[in-house]
Amino acid sequence: MIHFLRLTRPFNLLVVALTMYSLAWYFDSVFLLDARYGAVATVDFFILVLSTVIIAAAGNIINDYFDIKADRVNRPERIIIARHIKPRVAILAHWIMNLIAFSMAIYLSYKNNSFWYLFIHLFSINLLWFYSMQFKRSLYIGNIAVAILTGLVPVLVGIYYNQQLDFDAIVSGVSNGEKVTIFPFEIVHPEQFSLILGFVFGSFAFLLNWAREIVKDMEDTAGDKKLGARTIPLVFGYRRAKNWAAVLLFLSAAGTLTLVAINKGILDDWFSFLPLLPAAVSSIATIIMLFKANDKLAYRKTHKSIKVIMIFGMLLPLWWGILLSLA
Repeated sequence: MIHFLRLTRPFNLLVVALTMYSLAWYFDSVFLLDARYGAVATVDFFILVLSTVIIAAAGNIINDYFDIKADRVNRPERIIIARHIKPRVAILAHWIMNLIAFSMAIYLSYKNNSFWYLFIHLFSINLLWFYSMQFKRSLYIGNIAVAILTGLVPVLVGIYYNQQLDFDAIVSGVSNGEKVTIFPFEIVHPEQFSLILGFVFGSFAFLLNWAREIVKDMEDTAGDKKLGARTIPLVFGYRRAKNWAAVLLFLSAAGTLTLVAINKGILDDWFSFLPLLPAAVSSIATIIMLFKANDKLAYRKTHKSIKVIMIFGMLLPLWWGILLSLA
């Protein structure tokens, strides 16, 4: 059982679940004017989180299933399939888990009268399959595929809240084009707030995860060569791969600062964005680590450093929820 749990990457799954609940708690803290608006504690939101986590876990299993040959070179100590779990058991578990998650998506789509859950879950299941089987060995496509799937996690939360909340009851008497304060932002279209914020966090997750995948490819070049993969470091070299990853990290940091500046401004409400300080420091440290890295261990440390940045980003809506609950 412990080997099967390791196969699913429990830490990564925990980050997915905490990201969704962190954003949901913030939305509840903003819109909890009436008990019916709370969604964090509802069964339906739990099903949404659980189905997303199950799909991610199944994706990790199928990825290892197709990666046995490369992992014998890249991570021999982490091989589980064929050593502790039979390949046919792994592939069966993958399909059973996806069937369970897809059944949950059918329920959510029916309950909320929306095709989005069905579409996103089916899209994610198929993209993870083709990524593991083929896309990860293709130039650009593999990196972008994983980055998209990571970015969809907060978008799902935004979609869910957009469908649950009665914005006419929450914000009334707002003229078209008039800004409304929804802590800590000033926005024009409050009825689209959860969708916009979900998309914004999804965009940052996309950029950071794309950078992480490039660094991971630099870490795994030995095994990727054996598989004949066409990754960015193998096709363009380490120097250009480092530049690419650094640009993505910079765009994520710059986008975050822009988001703050166009709302209330850093100096006006800096305390609300306090978790961005360690995120910014981590981003600078990661870029420095990236350009200094010249072996597998150094690339692995850089890879983990990007995960730290993503965790700080995940904590931001949680921080907003705490500030609102204390207000």
